[in-house]
Order: sequence, then C-alpha cells, then structure tokens
Amino acid sequence: MSDLNKLTIADARDMLRAKKVSAKELTADCLTAIDAADALGAYVHKTPELAMDQAAAADARLAAGDAPDMCGIPLGIKDLFCTKGVESQSASRILQGFKPEYESTVSQKLLDAGTIMLGKLNMDEFAMGSSTETSAYGNAVNPWKIDDRDLTPGGSSGGSASAVAADLCLAATGTDTGGSIRQPAAFTGIVGIKPTYGRCSRWGIIAFASSLDQAGPMTKTVRDAAIMLEAMSGHDAKDSTSADIAVPNFEAMLTGDIRGKKIGIPKEYRMDGMPAEIEKLWGEGTAMLRDAGAEIVDISLPHTKYALPAYYVIAPAEASSNLARYDGVRFGHRATLAAGDGITEMYEKTRAEGFGHEVQRRIMVGTYVLSAGFYDAYYNRARRVRALIKKDFDDVFAAGIDAILTPATPSAAFGLGEMTDADPVAMYLNDVFTVTVNLAGLPGISVPTGLNSDGLPLGLQLIGRPWEEGDLLNTAYALEQAAGFVAKPNRWW
Repeated sequence: MSDLNKLTIADARDMLRAKKVSAKELTADCLTAIDAADALGAYVHKTPELAMDQAAAADARLAAGDAPDMCGIPLGIKDLFCTKGVESQSASRILQGFKPEYESTVSQKLLDAGTIMLGKLNMDEFAMGSSTETSAYGNAVNPWKIDDRDLTPGGSSGGSASAVAADLCLAATGTDTGGSIRQPAAFTGIVGIKPTYGRCSRWGIIAFASSLDQAGPMTKTVRDAAIMLEAMSGHDAKDSTSADIAVPNFEAMLTGDIRGKKIGIPKEYRMDGMPAEIEKLWGEGTAMLRDAGAEIVDISLPHTKYALPAYYVIAPAEASSNLARYDGVRFGHRATLAAGDGITEMYEKTRAEGFGHEVQRRIMVGTYVLSAGFYDAYYNRARRVRALIKKDFDDVFAAGIDAILTPATPSAAFGLGEMTDADPVAMYLNDVFTVTVNLAGLPGISVPTGLNSDGLPLGLQLIGRPWEEGDLLNTAYALEQAAGFVAKPNRWW
C-alpha cells in the first residue's frame, strides 16, 4: 500500500488530473486499508468489485477530459442511502437483505460526478443514537484510543467518521437529524457539515424524522467539504422539500478572509457543568476568529434550553410515522409464525424482532405524543417551541451576525458501553449543542480545533445563515487555518 488512501479530495483530484495517479490505484489502496481495518467495524457491506469497475470508468473519463472535481474519488456511503443492487439496511435487522432497485438522489449525484463507492458504512439503527451502539451489525470503533479503551466514533454517522479518520476512504456521506454528522466529526477529528434543510435531496434516504433529516459530507478538510457538498447538492423534483436554489462553487469561496464578519457567541451555550476543556477550546476558537479580523459579539438565543426536549418530542413523533411502513410483508425481515398466527401476530413478532431497543423506545414515545389525549400537550407545544427557536436565530442574523460559534459536543469521545441503555437521557445530552441547528433548518459545521488532556480530538461548531454555506465554509476555513489541527490517530487496528 502506497498510502494514497491518506490523500485529501483536493490533493487526489489534482494528482488524478496531472496523471500522477489513477483512480484504480487510489481505489486499490483504500480497499487494502479497509481489509486491514475490520477491528474498526466501519464498513458493513464492502463492494470491491463494483468499486474497481467504477474506478476504471473514472479513469476513462479522466483520459477523455470529462472529469468533474469528484471524478475518481473513492467514498464510503452511509448505510441509509439506498444504493441500487447493494444492501441498504439502515443498520436494522428489519431491513435485512434489502437491496433497492433504485439509487438515492445524493448517491446518484456522486456517481454521476465519477466517484467510486467502496462500500456501505456502519451507523446507529435508523440513525437513532449517538454512539453507533444501536447498530444491528455491532458497534463501530473510534480510531482514536486511550489506555486501551475502545471509544465511540459518535453517531449516528459513526462508521462514516471512523472510516474518514482512519483513511479507509477519502471522504464519506453522512446524515444529520440532530447532530449525526457534526458530533461524530468532532469525536474523530474530521470535518462534517450539515447543510441548510433542502440543500441536498432526501429522496432515497431511509427516513428517520423527515422535517429534520439532511445529508452532508464528512471529510478530512474544509476544502474537501466544499468540493463534496457542491457535488451532493441541487434541486430534486422527487423531494418536495428540496429547494430550487442555485448551487454555488463553494470551493471558490474559500478565501480565508473574514475581516469585518460578525461572529456571535451565545450566552445560553455556557451550560452548568460544562467541562473546563470545552470552555477553554471555545475561548481559544473565539480568539482565533478575532485575530483573523472578525468582530466578536455576545448574543442571546433565549429558547435554547427548550431545544433538546422539543427535539425529543418531534423526532420520535416523525419516526413513529415513518417506521410504520416496516411490517415484514413486502421486504426485509419477517418473523417465523406459529400455527394459527394471523396478520396481527406477524406484524407484532416481525417488529419485535426487527427493531432494536432504542428504535422501539422512540417509536413508543412518538406514538404517545401523537395520541389523541397528548397531541396538543406535547407535539403541538414542541412545534411552537421549534418556531421560537427558529425566530431566535432569525433575529440574531437580522441584527447583522454572520455566523455563530459554539462547542460541537459537551465532551470528547466517551468509551463504548459507558452510556448504558438504562439511562437513555445521558446519551441524548450529546446533542445539546447541535439540535437547535436542525430545528431551525440552518447549516452547521464541526471543525477539529484541538486535543483534550487525554490526546483526543475536540471540535467547534459554526452555525451559518440559511443558504449561505459558502460563507459558513469560508469562516470554517479561517478557523481551520488558525487552529492548524493536523493530529491523526495512532494506528492500532
């Protein structure tokens, strides 16, 4: 292996165009790295033959001069993107053996751009979780390690984060419903951006909570995120929530010049019990942006404290509706029935066997809050809170704030098994800094900014104005340049 798998998208693109490397060579190095990294549990379905065929096609396009920026780039695809003819299970037993007859819009856009699919990546079941421990395949593992403890790569896009951080692909797709791109990116020392709701099509993505889900790239650098986001974005008539808005050249907007930009620091994110290391990192990030010429402004987002409870009403409510389609009749897992069992027993047994505990918990919570006696008390109240949270952001941006800087997570990566099923709320608190962005439909990005005292990566989050991912990426680029984060996990797998 010649370590081509360690390249960034931007460097690989330039080498491919200069004929210094071929897509087949890039892909072969990634496949070799994947085969040597089973201990990470990042890939759940490997597609080496398909990948080499796609690499050959990419080389042909490069030779013919028909080469978009992403042509020849090997990627990992999160398991909830439907990929034609390849298992797309959303890490759930209930979809065991499901091979779609169609391609999701996002993965099709990437294929049309000449990318190569190395395989499907591990995740929390139906994207419900913050540690990839709810996966039917078994958990993924963070390539960063301390004291021989296995750490979570975060979730739900934990397999994507682990694969990118361990150089098992040049980049990966993720989805973000309440922080599922940004939290694992922060835990593994990579970049992850959740774009504005509607920027990337949701068609062909196995749904969790339809008003919150959004696809985005998980990459090694901000520049790579800009390149990949452009390829993933665009209007899709098959998705009624897809915005018919032009997609700019995000990479061209990476000047690093943020002089005069106003960066908001929300006082409500200074929470009781915040670890000193997170507080210190936030202060350092603030100083970096100030030194780069930005104006730092203290702001208030008064309804922040209600975001987490509102999210954990709205998301389960939508999940209970979306997951009602899985019944064992048309596809996926079907329970073995006893003599005399009818259709009701088939539904009950199939769902009991097919859904994991966390998914069952959220379905039950969602069904409860949507029930006749509690719809107004819980669901409608949560929707009103959501509107207030969005208004907080609208007011701040209307007052001239260009971006908001916050911590990405309340801690560094924690150990696998440390947050048990007995206390799900402890796991839910991992989303405390990220859910507001989903509730408001805004773009947010996590940028690796430093290491904690144990040598584990920590990230900061930047939140931008709707549809202004270019400006957000440029601010993130300035933060990335100032932080100079180049640490990589020591190879142990």
